[in-house]
Amino acid sequence: MKCLIWCMWWTWALLVLMGSGGMGCLEEERNALLGIEAAFNSSSGYSLLSGRDDNDSNCCGWEGVVCDNTTSRVASLYLNYTRDSELGALVVNASLFLPLEELQVLDLSGNSLWDLNGTLHLKKLKRLNLSNNYLQQIPALYKQTSVEAQNLSSNQLEGPNLEVLDLLGNKLANDALLDIARITSLKALDIGFSGLSASKLLEGLCELRNLEELHISGNGVSGPLPLCSCNMTSLRALDVQYNNFSGAIPSCLLNSLKSLEYIVLSGNAFEGSLSLASLANNSNLEVFQLHDNRHRLEVNTEDPTWSPSFQLKVFTLSNCVLNKDANGIIPSFLKGQYNLRGVRLNHNGMKGNFPNWLLDNNVNLEWLELTGNELSGAFHLPSNLSLANMWFFDGSANNFEGELPSSIGFILPNLYYLNFSNNLLRGGIPPSMGNMQLLDSLDLSNNGFNGEIPETLAKDCTSLITLKLSHNNLQGQILPRYANLTNLRSLHMDNNCFRGDISPSILNSSFLVVLDARHNFLSGTLPNWIGDIRSLQGLMLASNLLGGPLPYSFCKLKSLELLDLSSNNLGPNIPHCANFTIMRFLHLSNDTLVGNFPNFLYGASSIVTLDLRQNALSGEIPRWIGSLRNLRILLLQGNNFEGSIPPDLCLLEDMSILDLSNNNLCGEIPSCLNSSPFGYFESFTFLGEEYLIEYWESRDKRVKFKLVSHYQYIETVLSTCIDTLEEVNFITKSRLESYKGNILNLMSGMDLSQNNLTGFIPPELGYLRELRALNLSHNHLIGSIPGMFSNLQNVESLDLSYNSLIGPIPPQLTNLYSLAIFSVAHNNLSGRMPDRKNQFGTFEEASYRGNPLLCGPPLTSCDGSDQGSETPPSFNHTEEDDSWSEAFLWSFVGSYVVAFLGVVLFLYPNSYYRYMLFNLVRKFIPSFP
Repeated sequence: MKCLIWCMWWTWALLVLMGSGGMGCLEEERNALLGIEAAFNSSSGYSLLSGRDDNDSNCCGWEGVVCDNTTSRVASLYLNYTRDSELGALVVNASLFLPLEELQVLDLSGNSLWDLNGTLHLKKLKRLNLSNNYLQQIPALYKQTSVEAQNLSSNQLEGPNLEVLDLLGNKLANDALLDIARITSLKALDIGFSGLSASKLLEGLCELRNLEELHISGNGVSGPLPLCSCNMTSLRALDVQYNNFSGAIPSCLLNSLKSLEYIVLSGNAFEGSLSLASLANNSNLEVFQLHDNRHRLEVNTEDPTWSPSFQLKVFTLSNCVLNKDANGIIPSFLKGQYNLRGVRLNHNGMKGNFPNWLLDNNVNLEWLELTGNELSGAFHLPSNLSLANMWFFDGSANNFEGELPSSIGFILPNLYYLNFSNNLLRGGIPPSMGNMQLLDSLDLSNNGFNGEIPETLAKDCTSLITLKLSHNNLQGQILPRYANLTNLRSLHMDNNCFRGDISPSILNSSFLVVLDARHNFLSGTLPNWIGDIRSLQGLMLASNLLGGPLPYSFCKLKSLELLDLSSNNLGPNIPHCANFTIMRFLHLSNDTLVGNFPNFLYGASSIVTLDLRQNALSGEIPRWIGSLRNLRILLLQGNNFEGSIPPDLCLLEDMSILDLSNNNLCGEIPSCLNSSPFGYFESFTFLGEEYLIEYWESRDKRVKFKLVSHYQYIETVLSTCIDTLEEVNFITKSRLESYKGNILNLMSGMDLSQNNLTGFIPPELGYLRELRALNLSHNHLIGSIPGMFSNLQNVESLDLSYNSLIGPIPPQLTNLYSLAIFSVAHNNLSGRMPDRKNQFGTFEEASYRGNPLLCGPPLTSCDGSDQGSETPPSFNHTEEDDSWSEAFLWSFVGSYVVAFLGVVLFLYPNSYYRYMLFNLVRKFIPSFP
């Protein structure tokens, strides 16, 4: 009995030891891991292989190390993202891994790895992850030595056994593809976002006939997809998105690769036509994506001869010319799909009603995007429908009419994101939306909603982060007094009919970053409690009925980057304690400000936009304005500033819009203004408010490469990015235009009109090649129009009217192909008009009037005739006209004779004049005695 118990105990102990890695890892492998740790480690003593102590000899228990339960040899080593990026680039000797002979999985991703010197002699290695490093070449992989090769026949020679190679996010050289193409054992390869640009990249990989997954997204690969890719018949996943592929998509790519489960062709420049009937025999297909294709590709889904044999999970088709011959209908084959989880059909010009059947047939649908089409009619949802899995719904920028379904909140209870902006919806906001308690972004802007904000929405949607109800007809308070939006970061209520004081319930949103209530009827003063919202970065209350003064609590707002209080009555002064050190966008136009240029702006080094238009400010523009080095837009129009334009403005190296019009400025225009760029301003570009990252889930998980089971929602609240909210008004082309976002970055202009400026126009202004608008009208400028203005190749509006300019209009100005508005009216110009070619062929007489010495079309001809008349004027000639002409002639001759004789009689008595008179007569009449 004791013997039996003894045996059982030893058996149990042996099993425990085997379960924890047997008798422990080999000493040589333990030492190798310590050497690898030393190579990766920093002097700070950070332990790369954490979870061990110095006395722990069993390396199989160390974090990141997985051993084979049978042999106790290290089988997998995970060293991903364990090195501090601040330590810089890393070079590791590949020989460090040599003792790990049974290693099958090696993950070195995210370690700033620059190079792996030597050869990885790991004949069992199957998975190698080197993503998100700085590699330019792949490391040399195991192959037989010359001695080993001599002992093997040709059919026994082995190459690397690698099956999965992940090089995502490196800096690979194009010739690295040659080494990759030799790894014929590969089943999965990811070289996405690696800086590759070889036009024949895919051709170099076509020989990898065992390849099942290929990801080359986010490179600069151009040219057509090679036909040899149609021979990669083992492919189950192909991702070529966001490159520069062009030409037609080979139909064989779709109908020959019958094992395809996942194909992503988005973000390229494909042209020609594509019929989805090519997919008819791809019974395994689950994911098809073709969006952001620059609207060059015609896609036909309505071939009557095909019926798909697949059931899709994801289908995206956007920015294409869809069903051109079928009047842009929604793809009808989707009516036979019942497993859809995600659909994106944006910007395709689709017409028709909302596809209710898409929701009826796919009760597990998670996200649906239909933005930017021409869908119309009522947006109807059956009341008995339940879409509990739906979390993303975008139907914006269509023509949907009527009211939102009253039960929308019960049908879509778990939405995170709902956007039906830019439609024709009306009526009230349904109270059932209060049931959407997970909703964090709601955008119903640019519709015709009326009434008040429902109590249920303001009280129960506590997860809301972004609320956009701009450009509607909503009434009542800006937020109801019972609002409980504690997570709100961005509130956009502009261009409605809200009245009364600013709601104190906004205080419940203590993390508010943006408050936009412009163009309403809010009254009273800015509340004292506004200073308690310390997180506020954007405060926009322009065009209301607010009065001053600003409360001193305003000085507590230390994080403000954008402040727009224009067109209120908040003057005449701003509290001296106000902090503008981090302010970037300041709009105080039409606010009854008085006095000199505001001193509170001294030291506001972060300011980008300064708008003080239409106030009563006076004095000189201070020279310290040149210290505002980030200033890009300066708007001082409609004040009483005097003195000269300070040359310190030339120190502003980012200047793109300068408006000093309608002041009392005098002196000359500083020639140094050409040192400012007045051109494109590059800023960070956001691609969307919320976006999706999608990974493929393998059907049988044989390769297990990039496994994430569903779309992952990435929340980026774009509406709290202050740069995207900035909006500037500027007069160009004789009208007030509003510029915002990337359009604002492209805009540049200079307006010095309606001042008392004198002197010549500086020819150096012709160096401002990116300038789009120049207005120097209504001044006292003299001299000629600089011929160098012909260099203003991007100028669209040029106004030099109401000055004292002289000379001809430079003929080389006809090369300004972008010019749409041109005026030199009311000057003293002279000479022949430029040829009526290019844009100058569109300018009429009004552009030149008030210059009497100018001639040529469209004015009078330079020979005196009227260019506006094609035939000479005709008159009715009568005998009465002849008699009057004859009488006029004789009276003129008689008067001339009488005058001549009178002169002779006056001069004759004087001997000198008499002598000169006779000599003059003899000169003309030689026979006179």
